[in-house]
Amino acid sequence: MNRGSITRLVLALAVFAAGASTAAAQRRTENVVLVTLDGARHQEIFGGLDLEVLHSVAGKTPVESHPLYTRYWAPTPEERRMKLMPFFWGTLMKEGSIAGNQRLGSIARVTNTLHFSYPGYAEILTGEAHDAEINSNDARQNPYETVLEFVRRKLALPKSKVAAFASWAVFSGIVEHVPGSITVNAGEQTVAGDDPPIRQLNELQHEARAPWELVRHDAFTFRFAMDHLKKERPRLLYLAFDETDDWAHDGKYDLVLDAYARTDRQLQELWGWLQSDPQYRGKTTLVISTDHGRGRTAADWQSHGNKVPGADEIWAAFIGPDDTRRGEWRDAPPLYQNQLAATVARLLGLDLAELRPSAGAAVMP
Repeated sequence: MNRGSITRLVLALAVFAAGASTAAAQRRTENVVLVTLDGARHQEIFGGLDLEVLHSVAGKTPVESHPLYTRYWAPTPEERRMKLMPFFWGTLMKEGSIAGNQRLGSIARVTNTLHFSYPGYAEILTGEAHDAEINSNDARQNPYETVLEFVRRKLALPKSKVAAFASWAVFSGIVEHVPGSITVNAGEQTVAGDDPPIRQLNELQHEARAPWELVRHDAFTFRFAMDHLKKERPRLLYLAFDETDDWAHDGKYDLVLDAYARTDRQLQELWGWLQSDPQYRGKTTLVISTDHGRGRTAADWQSHGNKVPGADEIWAAFIGPDDTRRGEWRDAPPLYQNQLAATVARLLGLDLAELRPSAGAAVMP
């Protein structure tokens, strides 16, 4: 290499280093909270109550007399979604943005070909689809290091500073490749501690059991996660809700909508606490998404999988100091599920390509 080439290389490296340093200096996020709602259709997220689905479950009851109609119906999608999730749309989406409203030219999809839970969560957490290796919902350890483990390793954080709380027991394997890499509480696992409220929650989650195998009610997951957040102050927290999927499989549309509304109240409590605490206020990004979509019609809204049209359609929201967009993405490039892991890493100053070069690119610069 001649002297001119060396000079140009040195200048290029200097420019790159200066750009990276500037980006790091401008980034304000120091903490990330990732939240997923299992199988949450974009139809309800963007449009609230689906009247076609309500007709299908109302039976002989006139739909206008149905309690769901009274509680959640309004003439426009914007009014209906506000009734269903008032905090999400009234506050979070004024401070952040959301992709996936197809009516506005925003597409969000999974890249795995299976369109059910474990493959979706693995794609969220690894930045890639692994259809050959992850092709069932069986309880097994993730064969790949996740972004949760990557963040803890690269930032040399104590185990308590990267944590996952989930309603589905299978998450014990989904969130980490090496058992014990991060703090994990999933299914009906108890939480260590002598605090009377925690002891009571540990007992109640076994007494007030959910009607599904390997799942506890989201309320317990949320309370355990909030307790950990306040006591341990994690840099990266993952909170995985489940009931939007379980009640849908059971055909209980009333309980599906109630789950959305309850999650909205929990997001309000979570965000309110984050904004009240000096470690998190103005320094935290909230990423909210789902593992897969569901059928588009009253005939298949309960189902998902690669034989169900629409089950690959998702959505993703970003709320934090480094996202300058507001509200719904319009006429935007497609967003893919495999981009979420790199986004989480980038928000914390890391490049997931170091671990997985073929992972989807981060959404935020």
